[in-house]
Amino acid sequence: MLPTLRRLSVRVPSRAAALRSRTLVATTTTPARGAAQPAALARPSSVRLLHSDVSAPSSASPTSIARPPLPAKILIANRGEISCRIMRTCRRLGIRTVAVYSEADARSMHVQLADEAYCIGPAASAESYLRSDRVIDVALKTGATMVHPGYGFLSENAEFSAALHAAGLTFIGPPASAITSMGSKSASKAIMLAAGVPCVPGYHGDDQSVETLKREAKKVGFPVLIKAVKGGGGKGMKIVWKEENFEEELGSARREAQKSFGDTDVLIEKYLQRPRHVEVQIISSAPPHSQHLAISSRDCSVQRRHQKIIEEAPAPGLSDELRKDLEDKAVEAARAVGYVGAGTVEFIMDAETGEFFFMEMNTRLQVEHPVSEMISGIDLVEWQLLVASGGALPLTQAEVPCVGHSFEARLYAEDPASNFLPDVGHLEHLSFPPDLASPSATPAESRGLVRVDTGVRTGDDVSVFYDPMIAKLIVHGSDRADALRRMRRALEQTHIVGPRTNVDFLQRLCEHPAFVSADDLDTGFIARYKPDLLPSPPAPAASTFASAALFLALREQTTSASGAFASPAFAAFRLNTAQPVARSYSLRARAAAAQDGAEASEEKVVQVSVQPAGEAGVFHVRVLAEDKTTFFPAVSASLLESDLLTQGLVASESDEAVVPAPQRMDVFAEGRQVELELVAPEWLKELKGGAAATKGSVRSPMPSKVVEVRVSVGQHVEEGDVVVVLEAMKTEQVLRAPRAGVVAKIAASAGEMVGEGVELVTFEETAEEAPVDGAAQAQPSP
Repeated sequence: MLPTLRRLSVRVPSRAAALRSRTLVATTTTPARGAAQPAALARPSSVRLLHSDVSAPSSASPTSIARPPLPAKILIANRGEISCRIMRTCRRLGIRTVAVYSEADARSMHVQLADEAYCIGPAASAESYLRSDRVIDVALKTGATMVHPGYGFLSENAEFSAALHAAGLTFIGPPASAITSMGSKSASKAIMLAAGVPCVPGYHGDDQSVETLKREAKKVGFPVLIKAVKGGGGKGMKIVWKEENFEEELGSARREAQKSFGDTDVLIEKYLQRPRHVEVQIISSAPPHSQHLAISSRDCSVQRRHQKIIEEAPAPGLSDELRKDLEDKAVEAARAVGYVGAGTVEFIMDAETGEFFFMEMNTRLQVEHPVSEMISGIDLVEWQLLVASGGALPLTQAEVPCVGHSFEARLYAEDPASNFLPDVGHLEHLSFPPDLASPSATPAESRGLVRVDTGVRTGDDVSVFYDPMIAKLIVHGSDRADALRRMRRALEQTHIVGPRTNVDFLQRLCEHPAFVSADDLDTGFIARYKPDLLPSPPAPAASTFASAALFLALREQTTSASGAFASPAFAAFRLNTAQPVARSYSLRARAAAAQDGAEASEEKVVQVSVQPAGEAGVFHVRVLAEDKTTFFPAVSASLLESDLLTQGLVASESDEAVVPAPQRMDVFAEGRQVELELVAPEWLKELKGGAAATKGSVRSPMPSKVVEVRVSVGQHVEEGDVVVVLEAMKTEQVLRAPRAGVVAKIAASAGEMVGEGVELVTFEETAEEAPVDGAAQAQPSP
């Protein structure tokens, strides 16, 4: 049974009634797909069709299309980015949304954006987001009439679709029969072959004996690909290069399939050595309309660990004839299975010959759907709602626009240097490019800006329980080169501090000549160009250390917690802003994670001095590294929150950001992220070592706030006992007793701000241990 529903918030849209009563009136015409696109179509000026900025039907189409009533309230059975993305369309249409969430997601963005939100279980997906019974219970109790599954979780679960229907609810997606048919790789390929859709040569039969599978593999010819019938995401998939390795790889594929999908059946396919992953976004209306449209082609060939990382639309390098053939075959696939709603037909294409074959059909909205939206101007979520409401698609195939080019980059918490191992952690800082599209903008309104689809904010956590994707950056350009230039700039202006991310990797990918030319795209791209895409990180430039030191010096001049640049780490530093003083810092680049298990090298300490130049906001900066000294005279520097604005530091003017985080600073400059740490002075290190035993006090290593004093005068302490806890730069610094002794004097209290080198606690040196609290030691009985 579902526990008592916990409602977090309720908002009532003000435009619902007006929006639901609108009709669509055609006023302009649209060029056919493949025809020359006039410059004006860079942002169609036609009427808004269902609030999607696509061009209106041509004069051959009906001049007015009656629109069925949209639902008053829907439940979104998902979380994170896709849940927020669906909610934004619903809000624009005046549709109220109900969110479900796990205990781990109680403060998440999708909970905040929803009109109502209810907890359905613990953090583990199996106990929350995969509990279809609890999702249905919430929908019924809240009066939602439709359920949108997003992607992942229950989105391709035929039993869930059927259960919703039985409960009198509408599933915003295809019928259960289509999900079942396309969920089986063998059944789907049989349907496709019957419909005339080409499939990769192979074996899709029921006889799963080792002998039969091996015999069929020999007929196809090695190399072959073993694929789990119910597989996905690269699981249960093995390449077999030679016949003698077949049985070993078959066993491995079956074990993975059993663990991931509870089924060991496999199919055999011819392995294409240079395959491209090309797919087609389709959408279909329900009977009696039964329309099937191809919205756009997409290329998703650049992958790591068999998973997509960057996508684009339309797929590059295809002739008009080949592109039309792909889209026609995708429509035939949708028609053959009786499809309803938005879906994706995936093809594998031989990069050498252009020959393509059906791979699978995803019976849901894909992660990469925004690139199709950007070039077509169609809000696919809106059209999903229209179809689920019984409406007809407002365009014919010839009227679907194809304007410009679009890229999507997936920003993941992962470490590319460690084979893209997922990472977790607290998002200390998250900022995106300044030219952001409004969350309420339609796809066409987002053109020329940076669209960000995300479900997290600064202060959120990337959890071990869910997918580590942080956000998606989506850009649109007049052509591929323009769109790629915009993507590079967007990545440069995206700053993430916390877990390791793939942002720098994506920048190198977008700059690589082979990717820029699009002449060598296939699923082996990353492996082939790994040395270029994952180089050993260069030593940080002297300007990077200078930026960090300027940031520290400027922040230390902040005089009030209410100042424009105040933060818990710096707000109470008390330096004379009218008379800035010279400062010196010891900085060190944090060692980057070594690749392939190699040991990371220790980085050298760099000394940086910042000297006021006599004019407000102007400094001389000297960077002393092991091998050379770099001098930056008369650098003009100022702060805007964490952004460091400088002139005279680098050859080209550029805005930089320095973000303090626990144990480090992250410097974003010239399109790269460098992690630096502030190194304690030598005298502080002595407090932790043998030489400190002769010292009689503990001093603050830098300007800090006293968080806690853990000793009192007269108290006996042992060497290494915690004496004082400080906080600076959002980082706690624990100071320990240098030797055993008795506390003689305490010169600070909790909440007080102290300067660098201030003596905080003094100890009395004793020849032998004093009894704790002055009590006499008990003597053992004879």
